[in-house]
Amino acid sequence: MKEIISPVSRKEKPIRMAKSFVLGLLLVLVGVEADGGLSPHYYKEICPLAEHIIRQNVEAVVYRDPTMAASLLRLHFHDCFVLGCDASVLLDDADGIVSEKNALPNLNSLRGFEVIDSIKAVLEEACPPLTVSCADILAIVARDVVHLRGGPSWEVYSGRKDSLTASLSEANKRIPAPNFTLDMLISNFHDQGLDIVDLVSLSGSHTIGRSRCVSFKGRLYGQDPIEPFEEHDRYHRYSEFFSSLRSVCPPSGGHDTLVPLDLKTSRRFDNRYFHNLVRGNALLQSDDELVAGYEDDEVASLVWAYARDQELFFRRYRSSIVKMGSINVLTGEQGEVRHHCRYVNAYYH
Repeated sequence: MKEIISPVSRKEKPIRMAKSFVLGLLLVLVGVEADGGLSPHYYKEICPLAEHIIRQNVEAVVYRDPTMAASLLRLHFHDCFVLGCDASVLLDDADGIVSEKNALPNLNSLRGFEVIDSIKAVLEEACPPLTVSCADILAIVARDVVHLRGGPSWEVYSGRKDSLTASLSEANKRIPAPNFTLDMLISNFHDQGLDIVDLVSLSGSHTIGRSRCVSFKGRLYGQDPIEPFEEHDRYHRYSEFFSSLRSVCPPSGGHDTLVPLDLKTSRRFDNRYFHNLVRGNALLQSDDELVAGYEDDEVASLVWAYARDQELFFRRYRSSIVKMGSINVLTGEQGEVRHHCRYVNAYYH
């Protein structure tokens, strides 16, 4: 492999004072943070086998279908970017609820819901009822699929509660689109409390998974703001790559044909995604924005750094996905732990 050389130079309720000591001690004993927040030991006493059960089920699913790893990881992202990491993405249409599954970024695209249903059913049998939340399941599953495909592992901070509602409008607004510009991406992540390091690190999730032709066809046939056929240095490097993509995604039809985001190691979580970016082989326009033109040195330098150093990427990814997993979480008396991830508990009454 040739050496890559960078062209860039560089919600909780307060505990009553009268009960704080006793309650705090009790919470510590069961592995829950005394302030009602998230904890890596949340299920240590109340359901000690929770993470083991989830891991076993995820292993079986990914063994049968390795492509499911990216789909399950994507569920966590699409959940956290809408209302927060509260499992709102899992809710079906019901009285007073319009499912986020109907949003344009999710419709006929998100999958893996039945996997979460199956895991939740096992946990409801193995643990005290209404103990392990659907939101925590999504976060733990995300960690497990990344690790199973060769990526890093990390401690998942648990204790999230599940939402009582969903938001179709927010799903249409908050989930980054495949044709976002760099400025749009930075603004979108900033709205979630995430910075540029988080943006580039979490974009590395595209090292696994596939995308539909409809998500990037505009790049292939001159529908983007900059024509791919112009005499523009930015597009000289795309000729061979685009040619191969056109053979899979014709001008008309084939909108739902799936193409690997990483043509070489699409089932392995590694830093190959960043190699692709610096060589002009980004499938999505939003991915290419991280490096094309080098308009933003800080963003581009991170891409090159991760392309050179996989361990650096893994360390940053661990930190960023833990940070993302804490976006607007519901804890304590907020929300609920659902009996079934597709419906709020009131649905059954």
